[in-house]
Amino acid sequence: MPSRDTGEAAERHALDYLKQQGLKLVETNYRSRFGEIDLILRDGEVLVFAEVRMRKNNDFGGARASITAAKQARLIKTANQYLTQFARAPQCRFDAVLLGAPDSSEIEWIKNAFDER
Repeated sequence: MPSRDTGEAAERHALDYLKQQGLKLVETNYRSRFGEIDLILRDGEVLVFAEVRMRKNNDFGGARASITAAKQARLIKTANQYLTQFARAPQCRFDAVLLGAPDSSEIEWIKNAFDER
């Protein structure tokens, strides 16, 4: 499991990348009783809830496989809490930003990584 400093660096790297793609930051590390959302951004009119994952290697499926069904359910509940409290968005989506090892520039951005169930 990455250290807190490594995780924060990964989130900063992902945020910089998403900003370069034209997204605008709304909030970082939003927490509710259900869980945490790493990044909340706007992509035009779409509110984006982004999960940032980094894995040193692809053992056990790598970063993508680490976003389990249980993790998705917590993200959805947390996003619904956010929407109830703060935002009325005509559209929203869940993205994943997958990073390679800390010393790698490897990055994969998956739009609509999963849908609300």
